[in-house]
Amino acid sequence: MGLVVQKYGGSSVADAEGIKRVAKRIVEAKKNGHQVVAVVSAMGDTTDELIDLAEQVSPIPAGRELDMLLTAGERISMALLAMAIKNLGHNAQSFTGSQAGVITDSVHNKARIIDVTPGRIRDSLDVGNIAIVAGFQGVSQDTKDITTLGRGGSDTTAVALAAALDAEVCEIYTDVDGVFTADPRVVKKAKKIDWISFEDMLELAASGSKVLLHRCVEYARRYNIPIHVRSSFSGLQGTWVSSEPIGDQQVEQAIISGVAHDTSEAKITVVGVPDKPGEAASIFRTIADAEVNIDMVVQNVSAAATGLTDISFTLPKTEGRKAIDALEKNKSGIGFDSLRYDDQIGKISLVGAGMKTNPGVTADFFTALSEAGVNIELISTSEIRISVVTRADDVPEAVRAVHTAFGLDSDSDEAVVYGGTGR
Repeated sequence: MGLVVQKYGGSSVADAEGIKRVAKRIVEAKKNGHQVVAVVSAMGDTTDELIDLAEQVSPIPAGRELDMLLTAGERISMALLAMAIKNLGHNAQSFTGSQAGVITDSVHNKARIIDVTPGRIRDSLDVGNIAIVAGFQGVSQDTKDITTLGRGGSDTTAVALAAALDAEVCEIYTDVDGVFTADPRVVKKAKKIDWISFEDMLELAASGSKVLLHRCVEYARRYNIPIHVRSSFSGLQGTWVSSEPIGDQQVEQAIISGVAHDTSEAKITVVGVPDKPGEAASIFRTIADAEVNIDMVVQNVSAAATGLTDISFTLPKTEGRKAIDALEKNKSGIGFDSLRYDDQIGKISLVGAGMKTNPGVTADFFTALSEAGVNIELISTSEIRISVVTRADDVPEAVRAVHTAFGLDSDSDEAVVYGGTGR
């Protein structure tokens, strides 16, 4: 039996009973002969509560001090879980991100992992301990300050540790039974996927599926670490995410893996852009310099009479103000007429590696949206994904219509969200 890294989300350790349930699961893995490293998130909504508290004290909290505050949530979880494991008769040691050797860059609130040097974790495992690591956090290589990794950072911590420790698998425990063909809170007949490739999972994650974060999957693909997504509330097999099927799983991948949606984005339209070389570059250089990530981009055909065009793009709502300010500041340099901002949009994405060899998928997708009365504002495609932007109010009905149209509805029991969040 080899080494296993297990990650438990906030809903799994939301209270004392949850922590004791997680402790029993970890001890069971230890009894089965595995060395176990457990990565934990903050309890329940602790992180959100700490952010709210910080904003009550300061409208714009300093990044360094906010990171110091937020990392307290995971430290509480790790210490309580270590106590619960010891109460079951097994030795456990808890480690902060910095003690675990998670080295990051110096960007507060959304740091990226540069390296993992898990010497202390390895030493603890070698003497028979279970190692409990606080997720979501690390230490800056340059400043030596505590940093946090942003939303979903605990998943990334777990995969990074699994890679550094050469683990057999990284198990991500959440409050659903695995990865589903759609969000089970929106589509009650969503089916659990037994196996999905890294590529399809990356597209689902980038398109709004919240069960795994994009950079966690990207890290796992880079180091070829199999991920097993499963529920901490049941003993059922979950979803395997890997480069190839494991064991007796289906060899031929389904045409469509799933339908994802995202209502956390906004749309900016730059109106009246001169249709000449370099204008789009100026717009997106301005956005990049403001450190804003964009998603979909569409440029209209220029009007012959004016020689002007419009360029629309989507971005996280949280970065909308920053992008607008940056563009307005550089308005004279770019030469556009005006800006339009719309935060009442939603994105629906159809994902599946099989669609590139199956004609008709695109037609069926748009037919389903048409029959559901959903109007499309933007379209973006890749070899294994079709995404559209619609009104936010249309998203639930659109997701259900597309899910049904591609035969993804389950004939059996409805999907269960044990903890109420789907994460």
